[in-house]
Amino acid sequence: MPSDTPAPSWSPSGLESLAQKVGTPFLMYRADIIRAKIAAITAMTDSPGLQARFAMKACSGHQVLYAMRQNGIWIDAVSGNEVLRALRAGFPSGQNPPTILYTSDVFRDNALEVIRAENILPNLGTPSMIGALARAGYRGAVGLRLNPGFGHGHVKECDTGGPSSKHGLWYEDIEAIKHELETAGLKVSLLHAHIGTGPEIAEFQTNMRRLVDFFVERLPLFPQVEAINFGGGIPHPYKPGAARIDLDACGAVFRHAQQAFQEAAGRAIRVEIEPGRFFVADGASLITRVHGLKSTRTNEKGPGQKFVMVDAGFCDLVRPAMYGSYHHIEVIGKTGQPEEDLVVAGPMCESGDVFTRDADEVLDPRPLPTPEAGDLIAIHDAGAYGETMSSNYNSLGRVPQVWCDDNGAYLVSRRQTLDDIIRTECFEEL
Repeated sequence: MPSDTPAPSWSPSGLESLAQKVGTPFLMYRADIIRAKIAAITAMTDSPGLQARFAMKACSGHQVLYAMRQNGIWIDAVSGNEVLRALRAGFPSGQNPPTILYTSDVFRDNALEVIRAENILPNLGTPSMIGALARAGYRGAVGLRLNPGFGHGHVKECDTGGPSSKHGLWYEDIEAIKHELETAGLKVSLLHAHIGTGPEIAEFQTNMRRLVDFFVERLPLFPQVEAINFGGGIPHPYKPGAARIDLDACGAVFRHAQQAFQEAAGRAIRVEIEPGRFFVADGASLITRVHGLKSTRTNEKGPGQKFVMVDAGFCDLVRPAMYGSYHHIEVIGKTGQPEEDLVVAGPMCESGDVFTRDADEVLDPRPLPTPEAGDLIAIHDAGAYGETMSSNYNSLGRVPQVWCDDNGAYLVSRRQTLDDIIRTECFEEL
């Protein structure tokens, strides 16, 4: 497992016992890891006027939300239903303070209705959202998600800043946007930018410092701003030996930002951050069972491969198939045994249903102990965007979720049945 991840708290027999009870595949959450990450962030923001939010799109299960609320972490939601899930987990509505922030580039489904009914602070990423609020009769405060013209994600599919990013209001349009807001009778209480991690930790730190200067320049335009949000992007080291973020250095950047904003505005300004995957990435593993092995032979199309066929697929963890993300893989009970290069593949009706891929989305055989049919495999670091990006592709039910803490293991979400999947199907005249 990655060097910063605590040693497994389960034995092979204990994991097999869980698998027998709930079936495979399933997601297993470790409360100790999630709580440790929460503690690290709360320690970094343990200064007056610094506030952490949880980008709940990363992992929106109720046990995770409860843990955040119990430790004073606020919420960043990106849909009306995420707002409602946060409310069900006990987070308060309203804007005093705005414990729940709604950030999006489009109002979809019930979002406008929920914002109005629960008095949720909307953080706007597209100019047309201003008119939509005005037509809906909303006259409260808003946040502005700005695209500062720089920054990007850890891969091109997660581009969050700069000319190629769809997110946020382009910084050169801010004067026109300000005029439109004034016409609509909307005041700005929060400025926001999320520029992503970038491929290197040093770039993240540099871009955070650039954002301080960016916001200092624009603060005078919005005299009613109460908070500035730096977004998320705090990286998690997915690969063993990967560099880890220096949270003390990050905290120093945010405290410097708070001082700079106070001097520029002449008043106290709350500084917010909103990590998602940092909180939960290594807090869950996808447990899957080996059903067999098979091999291909080298020919004119390329080298042969040895495939380990498991019952988990990209419907359960899509990140490797979507953008070649790395997830550490452990053959349970066979640590230290001789290894060979293997491709771990799932049952989906797609050639891309492979967990051992690289950034170019080609097969990337992984040195692993050779498993046998019936062995369990843990695909680690599946807590962020595992369950939340899962699907019912091939009419498969979403997998059960098991929450493990010092008191034992608890089923917190059962496996979906066919009835669950087809519950919304109908034939109604319109």
